[in-house]
Amino acid sequence: MMRRLFPILILAALALPAQDDERFFSTTLYPIFQQKNCRACHNDDGVAAPTRVHFPPDTATTAQIENFGRGLALLGKLLLEKPTLRTPHTGGRLIVPGSPEDALLTRWVDYLKEHPYIAEAHPNRPDASAAPAPAGRLRRLTHSQYNNTVRDLLGDQTQPANLFPQEDFVHGFKNQAEAQSVAPLLAEAYSAAAERLARSAFRGGDTNRLIPCQPAGPADAACRDQFIRRFGLRAFRRPLTAGELRRYTTLFDREARAPGAGFLPAAQIVVEAMLQAPGFLYLTGSGSYAAAARLSYFLWDTMPDEELFRAAAAGELATPAQLERQARRLLRDPKARQFLDEFASQWLRFDRVTNTVRDRRAYSQYTPELGVAMTEETRRLIHHLAWNNLDFTTLFNADYAFLNTELASLYDVPKPVEEFGLVKFPPESDRAGLLGQATFLTLTSKPEETAPTARGLFIREQFLCQQVPNPPPGVNAVLPPFDEKRPLTNRDRLLEHVVNPTCATCHNLIDPIGYGLEKFDGIGRRRDKQGIIFSPTRADRNRSTNTVELDINNTGRVAGLPNSDFSSPKQLGQILAASPACQQCVVKQLFRYAFGRRETPDDRALLDQAFAAFRDSGFRLQELVVSLSRAAVPKEPRPQGSGL
Repeated sequence: MMRRLFPILILAALALPAQDDERFFSTTLYPIFQQKNCRACHNDDGVAAPTRVHFPPDTATTAQIENFGRGLALLGKLLLEKPTLRTPHTGGRLIVPGSPEDALLTRWVDYLKEHPYIAEAHPNRPDASAAPAPAGRLRRLTHSQYNNTVRDLLGDQTQPANLFPQEDFVHGFKNQAEAQSVAPLLAEAYSAAAERLARSAFRGGDTNRLIPCQPAGPADAACRDQFIRRFGLRAFRRPLTAGELRRYTTLFDREARAPGAGFLPAAQIVVEAMLQAPGFLYLTGSGSYAAAARLSYFLWDTMPDEELFRAAAAGELATPAQLERQARRLLRDPKARQFLDEFASQWLRFDRVTNTVRDRRAYSQYTPELGVAMTEETRRLIHHLAWNNLDFTTLFNADYAFLNTELASLYDVPKPVEEFGLVKFPPESDRAGLLGQATFLTLTSKPEETAPTARGLFIREQFLCQQVPNPPPGVNAVLPPFDEKRPLTNRDRLLEHVVNPTCATCHNLIDPIGYGLEKFDGIGRRRDKQGIIFSPTRADRNRSTNTVELDINNTGRVAGLPNSDFSSPKQLGQILAASPACQQCVVKQLFRYAFGRRETPDDRALLDQAFAAFRDSGFRLQELVVSLSRAAVPKEPRPQGSGL
């Protein structure tokens, strides 16, 4: 009904003088921008983020929307020319010249000429319509952090969290607070794991030295208190409160007095209870102890060590300088490799490679072992750049790789001297950096063929931090099937996205990126032609399998980035490495991983500071990590802001 009424409302609005209606923009023109989904690109993380024309959030008031509309005066004639494609517009033509919508937009532009925007009178500029900061949410230990914590707390190496329900990827990571609710299945898993872990911890006695004293008997109150305080401090990453101490003391005494029980069974039940408590499962609290926990889980993916506990007790984690000192110490420890492995595996979605399935007819060379080797190649390049303090943007244009024999064969380059040794690509190679690696080329492909749309989308979201809107409800996203009588390349089949106006706006942002990578197949092999396999149908079983090879047009571009035409992973990698948007995206991705949430406008100063440190250091990842670590002091209650 609303879709039928929309043209009528436009025609009615044309009869009204804009300047006579104080809510003209919010009630008449703004709905047009909403219908065209302009906000999807014009936001902090949209494709049009660099323009600084950021639409207000869904929660904006009428006054904020009107203020935004008046602020558009800063655009001048571009406000009229961009949406109508009278001048180039990355989002394509959204308003047809000469249409009623164009007339409304023209009236608003004319109105703004008569009522110029004065910045001093309108402090909320178009790019400052901030959404409210996220409500305070507790961050739960991820499965990786759980495994590492019980290893360091109890000496347990069984990785029990591997059997927990799978974690969801939100904002590109598995540690985002908004997705960390505890479902019934996970609660049951925590309970069962706590029981097993506590039982194993005391199997054969106190072999893990959890009890810091020698109990004189089951009723040794002094040793009991010493154990509960000591283990509670390490399990909760802070001293126990008086109420917690009473609760666990009561639990201990009740078990110790049971027939046939003793000190160790009582200690075991306390450990089991603590492993299910919010103090263990969540990062809670404020001040130095909370800062210690947030630092250690960021940089080590596990609980604090004795030095961090000591610094917290002494109040030595209260200033940025003190936090930086500890961050640099933590980065020098081998456990920092855990953090980088976890960050990289989530950011680059290693799971899509190691869990992938490939069509054996098209990819007979692919094996699960090859998939693991792909992610190892990527992991080694990241470690090489990070721990040798090299320019991290080389991740996108490195002319070398760390290969084993299988990968060297896949890439058709000389075998390394040792497995996963450094191999230089020949100068004429089209392969370089992440985009030339089998990891990226595989995870963005389908089981039987490449997926240019998926490749373009991954680059937009993961390497440029730009959100591309989801398809409108009801849109048929299925491409025409391969036709042996009229075989088409992936590029030709995807022309359906451009022909359909509903699809064209977004697909023009992502498909051309994937086109430039089409000379690399679904497992990262170089190819000059696209091979399409046609198997005999049931009605024609006597016919043999037929493979048709088609020429590939591998010209691509990144709409919105200047001088971004390319035709190989190497060229695209050079474009991304030099792009401020890509460099800033690395900062955002690490922020999201470190803070367990998306950034908000309130975090802009912190992100700018972190990017400046990253850039001024020659893009050394460790300096970016240290810069973010300096903001690791949380304060409670503080649902807004930037505490880690």
